[in-house]
Amino acid sequence: MKEMMISLTNVQDIRDFVNVVILTDYEVDLVQGRYTIDAKSIMGIFSLDLLSPIKLVAHSADTSALFEKVARFAAK
Repeated sequence: MKEMMISLTNVQDIRDFVNVVILTDYEVDLVQGRYTIDAKSIMGIFSLDLLSPIKLVAHSADTSALFEKVARFAAK
């Protein structure tokens, strides 16, 4: 399991993010406060507070390819 903080600020970011994450063959979650949603769910992402950073949690031992692809969404 590996984690990183991301920021999704507009609809295009969300669409691009889901298009990357949906290609993984393991579970990827987004955690914000007490809420945990499936990162492959575009509707679930819209239920989060997009003005705050979101924790990305990838449930796999080898997440390097995913984290390279989503690096542009890293929270600043």
